[in-house]
Amino acid sequence: MRRTAEELNKMRKAGKVVAEMHEATRAAIRPGVTTMQLNEVAAEVIAKRGARSNFLNYHGFPAVICTSPNDMIVHGIPGDYVLREGDIISVDCGAIVEGYHGDAAYTAGVGEISHLAARLIEVTERSMWAGIEQLYKGNRLHEVGRAVQNVAEAAGFSVVREYVGHAIGTAMHESPQVPNYWPGSPGPTLKEGMVFAVEPMVNVGSVDTFVLDDGWGVMTQDGQLSAHFEHTIAVTSNGPEVFTVA
Repeated sequence: MRRTAEELNKMRKAGKVVAEMHEATRAAIRPGVTTMQLNEVAAEVIAKRGARSNFLNYHGFPAVICTSPNDMIVHGIPGDYVLREGDIISVDCGAIVEGYHGDAAYTAGVGEISHLAARLIEVTERSMWAGIEQLYKGNRLHEVGRAVQNVAEAAGFSVVREYVGHAIGTAMHESPQVPNYWPGSPGPTLKEGMVFAVEPMVNVGSVDTFVLDDGWGVMTQDGQLSAHFEHTIAVTSNGPEVFTVA
């Protein structure tokens, strides 16, 4: 769906709240901090900015962010997990302002991390930006996935298939989906005013996953590390505009 200028302005506001949630939670990440404490930091930002959470109570999800450490890919529920030196942690944040959504994620290291973990984070973020660069008017949507896949696989990593990006607007998850891989067809033609969340999830090992008994946390089947990056981006006459950066 193409958004009006007024709608895009509301999404910019939501994006700025999400960007602030990123800054605040990043600053709080260190050994000894629990994932619930990160959730509390993010909740404070939402309250301070007069926004609403789009994660809290979404299909029953009990928190305002997702926190997914190490071999957890996405959708981790914040709780009593204590961050340890050498961990990596993926933090997914969202906010609603005036009925419009923002959604973005990042992965960060906790203290000193391994070379492999640092490389995974760098490649995953780079794959996201490669995908974002495809969001220009007249291009085809699935070029995003081709770009993401090329970067990730060139580094020897794998791209998760079951969980993908999406259009976003008055709902957090709208159609069409945005695969992080080339699905075999070019997809819709991009038009000015369309808004998407591009969010590659990249694994060190295989693409196989499983869901925890809590019904939320998605894990790598082989226990190897995973990273996740995401931004909310509009297709504009001047190219992609990222709403969820500070």
